[in-house]
Amino acid sequence: MAGGWSRDGAENEQMEASIQEELERMKLRRGPVGESFTECAECGEEIPEKRRLALPGVKLCVDCASERQGRAVRSGGVNRRGSKDSQLK
Repeated sequence: MAGGWSRDGAENEQMEASIQEELERMKLRRGPVGESFTECAECGEEIPEKRRLALPGVKLCVDCASERQGRAVRSGGVNRRGSKDSQLK
């Protein structure tokens, strides 16, 4: 049911791409899984046992994890339609 200059099925492809992107973001936010490291993967400092028990699969100490979260790039919405209406939001 595409109209204008878009080809048939373009809306479905765009929706699928948006869903896949959101699923990838959710996987990244899920957090560590598996066996915890005893030493930080970045600085080599010991990771306290309480942190390892609280966050199974943790690989970074508190300082390195905080620094990494500060550098995290927030992903904004992508204007896939390219229409003026979608740009006015």
